[in-house]
Amino acid sequence: MSWHEFTWLGDSGLLLPAALFIALWLMVSRSTWSGAFLWCAVFGLGSGLVLVSKLAFMGWGIGSARLDFTGLSGHTMLSASVWPVALWLMASRWGHGARVAMASAGWLLALGIGLSRLAVQAHSISEVLAGYALGVAVSGIFLAVQHGRPHPQLRWPLVVLSLALPMAFQGPGTPAPTQDLLERIALRLSGAERVFTRDDLHRQEQISSRPGSASQ
Repeated sequence: MSWHEFTWLGDSGLLLPAALFIALWLMVSRSTWSGAFLWCAVFGLGSGLVLVSKLAFMGWGIGSARLDFTGLSGHTMLSASVWPVALWLMASRWGHGARVAMASAGWLLALGIGLSRLAVQAHSISEVLAGYALGVAVSGIFLAVQHGRPHPQLRWPLVVLSLALPMAFQGPGTPAPTQDLLERIALRLSGAERVFTRDDLHRQEQISSRPGSASQ
């Protein structure tokens, strides 16, 4: 499997439906409704922060040239949020130790997906680290609060089947058109003629660092 194929495991076309299925599985039993609401809240907040960071840069050029930061890595954040909880859910009928091990495997998988974003040159180190930290916070908060609460008693093949369902509509390796959609939204909100790029960010830094540029 190439890096380009592996990085698809963090694609929004796969993981946004997976996040929805997690919420639905948590709503199967009335005893786990609070877990469903908690998941929607923390995942929604994390996803919103990614969205805001990307739109801020695309529309207004808000980023950091020094850190090479143009927005949180969405693939990495989604992976670190969804995979640990999805694998924990698969192990819902197993013991506590097995559920912890599965969640940990999800964080390791997310780390690999983050590295794949560097390998395909889609993001900088700062963007991947920030996305990973946010994703770990989302899944970590959910699992920490959920600990001690009732959890679903699901058959793991059913969970796997539901999480794999998006593949029937989007072939593995085919990215969702999320980037194009975000660019259109950023242009509409900012009124800019084109979206800001990483090259623009570093070009502005070079101009500002030239002698006498501050007085021009």
